[in-house]
Amino acid sequence: MSRTLRPILLSALLLALACPASAQLALGEPLARELQQLAEQGARAGLPAKARVEIQLGELDPRLRLAPCQQVQPYLPNGMKMWGRTRIGLRCVQGTSKWNVTLPLTVQVFARALVAKSPLPGGVILSQADLHEAEIDIAADGGAVFTEAKGLVGRTLVRSVNAGEAVRSSFLKQRQWFAAGETVKVLAIGQGYAVEGEGQAQGPGTEGQEVRVRFESGRVVTGRATGERKVELQL
Repeated sequence: MSRTLRPILLSALLLALACPASAQLALGEPLARELQQLAEQGARAGLPAKARVEIQLGELDPRLRLAPCQQVQPYLPNGMKMWGRTRIGLRCVQGTSKWNVTLPLTVQVFARALVAKSPLPGGVILSQADLHEAEIDIAADGGAVFTEAKGLVGRTLVRSVNAGEAVRSSFLKQRQWFAAGETVKVLAIGQGYAVEGEGQAQGPGTEGQEVRVRFESGRVVTGRATGERKVELQL
């Protein structure tokens, strides 16, 4: 072997020893199918039965170099909602190295909801004539959608809405359900039970916002304003 080749081969050998064998994870059909099924299960939690769910798997960061793995286990990360642009977990449970990564994916949820018949400017007060029902991707944006006009008629938009776009709760001006000092009904909901009582609001009850309520006993709790003089407390 020539003296010129020896240093090159030695360098290549040292580099191979310094960097253990690794490869980009290939999502085979069985694993891809398992990921889609798991994501759909997560997406369907609390959805109407007629909702149609479509999952589009993304790709792992190409810069990742993962050790070979004999068994890859998909899982739903804690606190991660399977809705819109999100991520799902992948971990190696049998291999030379135990790694844990997340895969980007897009979850579309198609269901019937109320949308704008024509473009609506911010500040408009909604009427029945402004709305009609259509099947849309309800996971495409934040905020709850509506299926009944009574939840929208008379409400004020805080932003413009395009024709065919869902009128979501986040597009509406928040209502004040009660003022500070008013007597409110508090519904405390626990696992398999609910208890109702009355107390005095310690602040204004703005729709969907938390508010403190003082009971006659002096105890103070924090709940969410949900309606006219109504507060809900999750135990």
